[in-house]
Parts: sequence; C-alpha cells; structure tokens
Amino acid sequence: MSSSEAAPAPATPLPPQPSLQVVPNIPRRGRALVAARAIKPGEVLLVDSPLLLYPNLDVAADSASSSSSSSYCAHCYRTLPSGGPSFPCLGCSGHARFCSDTCRTLGAACSHTPWVCRALSILHATAPHLPPPLDHHPEALSQAAFLIAAYNLSAISPDGFVDLLSLQGGATPEHAALALHFLVASLSPVPTGPAGFSPELTASLLAKDKMNAFGLMEPATGGTGERRVRAYGIYPKASFFNHDCLPNACRFDYIDGAVVGGRNADIVVRSIHDIPEGREVCLSYFPVNWGYKERQRRLLEDYGFTCECDRCMVEKTWKDEEDELEEEAMDDEEMEGGEAGGEDEGMGGMEDGDFPHAYFFMRYMCQRESCGGTLAPLALSAQSVVSDVMECNVCGRLSRGDDPDTDPGSACLQLEANPILIECGLSSLRDPVMSSLVYVSM
Repeated sequence: MSSSEAAPAPATPLPPQPSLQVVPNIPRRGRALVAARAIKPGEVLLVDSPLLLYPNLDVAADSASSSSSSSYCAHCYRTLPSGGPSFPCLGCSGHARFCSDTCRTLGAACSHTPWVCRALSILHATAPHLPPPLDHHPEALSQAAFLIAAYNLSAISPDGFVDLLSLQGGATPEHAALALHFLVASLSPVPTGPAGFSPELTASLLAKDKMNAFGLMEPATGGTGERRVRAYGIYPKASFFNHDCLPNACRFDYIDGAVVGGRNADIVVRSIHDIPEGREVCLSYFPVNWGYKERQRRLLEDYGFTCECDRCMVEKTWKDEEDELEEEAMDDEEMEGGEAGGEDEGMGGMEDGDFPHAYFFMRYMCQRESCGGTLAPLALSAQSVVSDVMECNVCGRLSRGDDPDTDPGSACLQLEANPILIECGLSSLRDPVMSSLVYVSM
C-alpha cells in the first residue's frame, strides 16, 4: 500500500440487536410487544423508570395493616429503618419522611413539592370524613393521591404529562370520578399545566391509572411470601406489555435493593424461558396461581376484556371448588348414606390430558405457600450464559436448577449472580435496554 493511500477505517462495532419491537395492532390484542429476535431465558428485556409514583393510602387506612405510607420514604419508597434515622418533611409537620436528605431535597423539587405537601396533608386530615360516594369507595384515597401526583407532573414536567396522556385508557366523567375531581380541587389550588384542570381530564387520568399502574410491593412478611402494595407507579414502556395467564416474561422490582442514583423504583422485565422471534412477549397482571373465574373477573373489571389465552381456553371447561361442593352436597343427598363411588376428580374435575400447561407450574411457579410468584432465571452473565438460579418475582426466593426446593444459600450468591442487585449494576443495563424498543408497522 502506498503512502498516499488512506488507511482503512477501523470496524465500527454493531449496536446490540433490539430484543423487542412494538406492533401497533395485533387482532384481538391491540398494541403489543413481540420478540425482535430469539430471546434466551433470563434476558433483561426492559428496565423502565416511573413517570410518577404515589402511595397506597388505602393500605395505610386499613386497620388490619400494621404498615402505613409513613413507613416508606416519600420520594423513593424505600422501607425506612425501624427506630433508625429518617428525615421529616419540613413543610407538613413530619407526616412525610425521607430516607436521606438527598431524597428530601429531590422530593421538594419534584415528587413532594410544596403543593403536593399541602394537598396530601389535607387529604390525610379529610380521610375519616370523605363525602359520598367516596366514603364507600375502597380506593378513593389512593386515587386521590394519584391525581395529586398527576397534576403535579403536569406542572413540573409538561413533556412527562404528555407521555402520561399518551397511554391507553380513556373515560367519560362518572359519579366517582367527578367526586374525586372536586375532592382534589378542594385540597389546595391545583397547579395547572398546559392541559389545564377539568372533570374530563381527571376522568381520563383515572382511566389511564387503572389500566397502566404497577404496584410496588412491601417486603414479604410472616414467612409466607405474601406481600402487599406499598406504592403504585406509572411505567410508560412497561405498560406496552399485554397480559397472558401463562406469561413468557415477568417483572421484578428491587425497591429496597442495593442500587444507587435514586433508581431503586425502576422495574426490570426478564424472560422466563426461550422466546422465539416474532412471538408476543407477555406478563401476567396478577399471580399465576389464581383460578379461572377470579382471573376473568379481575381482567373484566380492571382492564375491560375477557382473556382467551390457551390456558383460559382449557380451564373454562373445568369445575371450580364451589361447583364441586354443590355437586358433593347433591350426591350426599341422593346417596342417603350409601357408599360414594367414582374417581377422584383432582383439580376441578380435571382428567389426565386436560392440563397441558402443568410443566409451567412445576418449573416456573414459586412453590412457597401463599406466594403465587413467577420464577425467572437471574440475568444473563456478561458472556450471555443462562443462569441455573431461578428468582421469584414476589417473595424474592432463589432456587437452583429444576429442583424448586433447593436454595442457593446466601445473599452473597444472589448479589454475585444478579447484576441488577449490585450497586451500579442497574446503571450498566438501563441505557441500552431502554432504547431496545423499535416500532414496526403492520
């Protein structure tokens, strides 16, 4: 090569291939996320930050619950140490507390502004005397807290509020929505952004909250793995996932985990098992151990649709426990003390071959009593090796390999195996994953 010839340019590394693509409309499914390539078990498909967070005030108002919103940082919602140091809000007589002075400063600028502080203080004082129909509305306080957070977002981040309005869910004002609108209006003068403040906007916001909010859970209590919602968040990209009663991905939150930079409220979606290219990627909107009727009722009430997934098509022919009890009572009357015969019907009259999805429950459902969580492998290693350690997305329990009763043993293994939990580990994953959504037209 002569000296006058230019040296070849160094090869530019190819960007990572996106794992997900957005399909605007799948028949009978609407907008969806599908695999843009073959996906391995345990791949981190999405890390998403909330547009807004708000407390579950209805748990705090429940006399059966020993916890309250003051048990958590009013900005990042970490659990506050019992008897440990906390940083009270300077504007509401310490009703809101923070885990650090940093969170208190950040909260004053965004999530707990002076208006939010005044509105929540008045809401707490008003809670025992809510007007009808809100006095019999089980979620009135939390929905009011959502509206406070949403209208605060419109004032401090108009672009974020536009993102919120772009989410699915629309409604016309109903009696409860109108009552909530006037309740929020009565708390303190609402800071109005470009979208204004109106009953129609309030109703639309409530509908978007109902269809898109994710619950952030309390720590497991009582050794049973049962967890309750401490707060709710609106996650704009995670809301793209549709529901399936046998999901191929599940979401994790590490709100009390060892992550820095105020991003402990990010949620992580990981694949449960291999997903072929072109397959829709779905989450389950509730624990996978719920029965058919309970799942259908919840989906219809909260999301406005009836599920027709493969599992539901199988289970809709089963008899539930109430049906079995009624039949047993009738059989007892007919037998009049005679010896009962027949086969043991097992799960709701299920016969051999009636439950083709049994492997999912054996392999991917947490076996801890009263948990109902879904298992997914820990995140792939730096060399894209699939982990044999499974993590429950509800109780956090780890198990190894195909034996759900084995425990890897120590928290050190969990921290070593899962980069999500390592300090700064979330930072190394978030940016490429957040940009991994591509849009396709159909």
